[in-house]
Amino acid sequence: MFFFFILFSNFLGLLPYIFTSSRHLRFSLALALPFWLGCISWSTVFQYKNILVHLVPVGTPPALIPVMVLIETVRNLIRPGALAVRLAANIVAGHLLLSLIGGQGPALRRGLLLCLIRGLVLLMALECAVACIQAYVFTILRTLYLNELIRLEFNQKIL
Repeated sequence: MFFFFILFSNFLGLLPYIFTSSRHLRFSLALALPFWLGCISWSTVFQYKNILVHLVPVGTPPALIPVMVLIETVRNLIRPGALAVRLAANIVAGHLLLSLIGGQGPALRRGLLLCLIRGLVLLMALECAVACIQAYVFTILRTLYLNELIRLEFNQKIL
């Protein structure tokens, strides 16, 4: 369901004169942040020790432990931002390219105009593929982040 919501939003932006919401960083951040906050809050409440242990990989030299904790903490904090920027930037980049190349039409002669139209049709097909891929990537990464937390809980029950 989540995948189809993002996919519909991405495809809506491919229609002329429609400004899709997935181009906005606040939209994609609103999709990623609540999920991330819920996962982190849940794991902090129910798996406090296991979350702290997860910040330091097995076999880390004692001198590197503070640095590894800092790196892993930053990695966990930037996840929703990375998801949001990835979705918004890829959608904006394709729309911007279509606009810039399509705006050159009035200045071209007939022969070059036909080449431009063919190029725009191919670019539009690429944009359709990007809309599908970005919805898929956003959904898969969100699922992988959840699976990491579930795996932590499963490992805790085994121990």
